[in-house]
Amino acid sequence: MNLLQILYLSASNTFIQVGTFVAMTLLIFGYINYKTQGRLINSFTKYKHLQVFFGALLGLSPGCGGAILVMPLYLKGQVTFGTVLATLVATMGDAAFVLIVSAPKEYIYISIISFITALVFGYSYDFFKKDSYFKVPFSSEKLQANNPMFQPEQTSFEDDIQPNYVPCPGCNTEYKIKIPSLQKSIYYFRHHYGYLIIWILSILAFPLGILNLIQIDYEIAFPIKNLGIIGAIGTGFCVIYNLIIKKIFIDDILPEIKSKQSSLKETLIHNAEETSFVVMWIFLALFTYDLIVAFIGGPEVIAQALQQTGYLTIVIALLVGLLPGCGPQIILATLYSQGLIPFSAMLTNAICNDGDALFPLIAMDKQSALYASLYGLLPAFVIGTIAYFLGF
Repeated sequence: MNLLQILYLSASNTFIQVGTFVAMTLLIFGYINYKTQGRLINSFTKYKHLQVFFGALLGLSPGCGGAILVMPLYLKGQVTFGTVLATLVATMGDAAFVLIVSAPKEYIYISIISFITALVFGYSYDFFKKDSYFKVPFSSEKLQANNPMFQPEQTSFEDDIQPNYVPCPGCNTEYKIKIPSLQKSIYYFRHHYGYLIIWILSILAFPLGILNLIQIDYEIAFPIKNLGIIGAIGTGFCVIYNLIIKKIFIDDILPEIKSKQSSLKETLIHNAEETSFVVMWIFLALFTYDLIVAFIGGPEVIAQALQQTGYLTIVIALLVGLLPGCGPQIILATLYSQGLIPFSAMLTNAICNDGDALFPLIAMDKQSALYASLYGLLPAFVIGTIAYFLGF
């Protein structure tokens, strides 16, 4: 198998076998969040004794959106640091979508363990520390004034884009010619065309994914041949889409998460973007894996090598979990879906990884972000080690 064949099969399998299910899962959860998320956030200020519970619940929601919403509440002094810890421990980020599709039973197990761990850890911290070492001196006005992360997302390019003008060549007048703005083009692409293309491709690929799931060859089931090209186009478009909107290492940020509450269209736009983000990283993981398999002579060699690492896989999972962002975590979840790392390593990573939720904290309070990451290692190490020695 040559490089182009590997590239094509990896791209096709990524979108058909995983990407389309990620899109449909996001559609369901996105609609639920659109309907309920605002009310859940308001409960933070009304029921102080339930802050840790609500934080863990938001962190448990697939993706990083729920967890990201908690960070500015802490920065404004409205929730405790124990709530932040519970949210981040429960958060699995976009790696959750990989497990929902490829290992739903294990995803439920990991979610239950992470949620219980988050509650115990969050309430324990608040009980013993009383949040005394992490009082944040930021007012909401200062947050909104000093950091674009907390600004509302632009709803119209005219409010944010200054047109470029140049003198009219060859004329002695003051008339100027307006140059089309790149930002304007990106805005139109993002809000009018790009997300629709992703949803159309996802809908087209969904029946193929269902047939593949029940182990029916869709190339035989349908009279149209070479349907795998839909998956390859879907993955290729997702990669291009991420490059255009410059979402490569960081997925949703706060203003984008909040805009999901404003309209169903915004929900569809940002869920399409999150789908493309997850697809891009899954493709990177699968393509790299397929290249290595082709180079060294088969998946058995990789499986044997990883099995020989033993307890070291727990340490690797901890180190990967320390990295902010969802990309590395998606790669680890993809390896787990291929059966290359044990359940205990995936559980370890799920507990200690913070996804994109850590970025708002890093932006405004680096000390709290550092402590949150380091504290998250403790329950991940303990639970992961227990699971490993129990043979999971």
